[in-house]
Amino acid sequence: MADIEEARKQFQRIDADGDGFITAAEFKSALAQAGDWNVTETVAAAIIKQRDLNGDQVLSFDEFWAYLSK
Repeated sequence: MADIEEARKQFQRIDADGDGFITAAEFKSALAQAGDWNVTETVAAAIIKQRDLNGDQVLSFDEFWAYLSK
């Protein structure tokens, strides 16, 4: 099981504008910073869609944590 405090730090790092949600563009940017330059915004959106529990096309911390703590 993941550590919730570490998850919060990761979420905040990915949530570049600090609005409390991870968008496909923010996710793509975070992956690129981690060295995965091959992920397009379309792919990032598809990954988010798989983890997006309420269908709003962004990830809240609760959705992010729910995925990590599976």
